[in-house]
Amino acid sequence: MSGVQAIATQDISQLCEAIRAAARVHIRSAGTKLPAHAGDGALVVDASALSGVIDYQPTEFVIQVWAGTPVRTVQALLAEHGQYLPFDPLLVERGATVGGTVAANANGPERFRYGGVRDFIIGIHFIDGEGRHILGGGKVVKNAAGFDFPKLMVGSRGKLGVLTDVTFKVFPKPEAYATLRLACADLQTALALLPKLTNCPYDLNAVDVVAEPNHEAVELRVRVGGLRGGLMQRMERVRALVGGGEILDGAEEEALWREAREFTWLPDGAAVVKVPLTPARILALDAHVRAHARRYSVGGNVAWIAAEAPAALDDVLRAHNLPGLVMLRAVENPRIGVQVSNPFAERVKAALDPTHKFGALE
Repeated sequence: MSGVQAIATQDISQLCEAIRAAARVHIRSAGTKLPAHAGDGALVVDASALSGVIDYQPTEFVIQVWAGTPVRTVQALLAEHGQYLPFDPLLVERGATVGGTVAANANGPERFRYGGVRDFIIGIHFIDGEGRHILGGGKVVKNAAGFDFPKLMVGSRGKLGVLTDVTFKVFPKPEAYATLRLACADLQTALALLPKLTNCPYDLNAVDVVAEPNHEAVELRVRVGGLRGGLMQRMERVRALVGGGEILDGAEEEALWREAREFTWLPDGAAVVKVPLTPARILALDAHVRAHARRYSVGGNVAWIAAEAPAALDDVLRAHNLPGLVMLRAVENPRIGVQVSNPFAERVKAALDPTHKFGALE
């Protein structure tokens, strides 16, 4: 496109100068989640040049990486030391990067146990609309100094600045996993089991409900991770709690959750819409989206709805006063559903990007 400039460098000074001089800035990385837009006169920052591990201290359970680093690179390094990112990053096999994961707030099903990206990010560097390279947080878990920029960047979708590096705290990786799969006659039956599961003492890693288009029956999936020796005993307690089900482990078990993280369950050509909600609101919403493949994840706190035309869900979400974020499809407006005015976010946007180089606040 005419007038579009591109920059790909690990030279922070050069990046700062280029952003300072630009009228508009767009960020491009692996392109696995949210759409990237560009127009005449825009500076496109190719974040893939910001790749590699800056510092990793396995004994301290902290890793600092460039924002354009593929998540799979981070996961492979952590696995060598028996560690992992517990928020369960999405779209790793498609090439998701660290910065994109933070900007899209891309948590997987195992967010259920330990929390999401915002609970594990402890430090960042980013370049704002004035071309300033800003540090937020640090390399230690107990860091309370200054404004909490790291959490501010989670879900920012590139609207506040260009992430250059990110520091995470990490956890020991479970030795093994097992999953209970329970067929339920209908969604209401599955939802009735959620309070038992969310309040049980068995340290569940993930709780999802899988619903197929126009099917009354649904499937409840409960994942547990830990030491191999006592895992099956824990799973038997979970099975007794819900009144039955099939216990899976090994490759078949892993395939279920790979399908969830990589969205391989989506019909060809479909996008997926992420809807934050609560279990109490699922039945009312589901009555209007039964024609779509959908999953109620993280114990019923996130809905993933497949849609060939995501905008068609807009009226439904608005009627239920719910927001939605379109992923895996290059659409002009990735946000659908109700839009909530946020004066604080507007003040932050004005402070970090006063000339709106990174696009209007949505």
